Amino acid sequence: MTHRMIFNQTGYFGRGAIPHIAPEIARRSLTKAFIVTDPVLADNGTAARITDLLDEAGISWEVFSDVVPNPPIEKVQAGLAAFRASGADVLIGLGGGSPQDTCKAISVIATNPDFEDVLSLEGLSPTTRPGVPIIGVPTTAGTASETTINYVITDSSKQRKFVCVDPHDIPVMAFNAEHTGEKYRDIAEAFGVEEARTMPLEEARAAAVEAVAQLTRDLGNPTRISEVGVEADGIEALADDAFADVCTPGNPRPTTREDIKALYTSLLCGRAKRPLERDTAQPPPGDRATWLEAVSALSGGCRGGR
Repeated sequence: MTHRMIFNQTGYFGRGAIPHIAPEIARRSLTKAFIVTDPVLADNGTAARITDLLDEAGISWEVFSDVVPNPPIEKVQAGLAAFRASGADVLIGLGGGSPQDTCKAISVIATNPDFEDVLSLEGLSPTTRPGVPIIGVPTTAGTASETTINYVITDSSKQRKFVCVDPHDIPVMAFNAEHTGEKYRDIAEAFGVEEARTMPLEEARAAAVEAVAQLTRDLGNPTRISEVGVEADGIEALADDAFADVCTPGNPRPTTREDIKALYTSLLCGRAKRPLERDTAQPPPGDRATWLEAVSALSGGCRGGR
């Protein structure tokens, strides 16, 4: 049995983790933070511990502190309006599950405005664009909302909660990562990832995957095959063609037809039933020429659609 998980790009644990927030924001060339939290954390000085660090780093910020437990649709929409008015380009979710969930909803709707009703996000959300970058700062232990791609919102009109699941994974490079030796260090280094040569190999691979994924989004390229007209009933033919492709035997990871089918299925916008996965944060972008050079070095010039 195969299990799949998607992790955050970067995680800091233990005493002294919060001071890493400002450098992470700067490393991603982001300029203004929008902090989503609740009144208690805003009033008791917890939020100030973050804003003071942002001030020291010269990073602008605004705070939305109207989150309530079991956040209703109306609070998400209010937070979304405040975020748009702020001009921020990165979100910080500060608190327990409710601030984290509200932050996720704001992030997704900000880049997918067709879902401003919030209700249409229920279930496996069929969004097409990655959300605004989020930095999750949990203040409780238990919900792990800062590490997952699902969040819970309340429909007050019907007195019910609903779950939204919105995976934005990067399957092509992540699929091969553990089978590529040291090659992903070259990609990470080409994108300017600090300490790409000295960081643990798994971190270098993750940084390379995220950097290429961010460039793909920056260029406006499709990230789901459904964006170019592929429907679920076309997956079988695609899998057959890909498995028969001359490049397949040279893939860094031994690949079966079922592996390829699963990969294509995961790239359908909201149509494939997938296990709950963990989300990834956003790395700094690079330029297209650097990306082409790096990928060419990785693949030996044979770039298929897998």
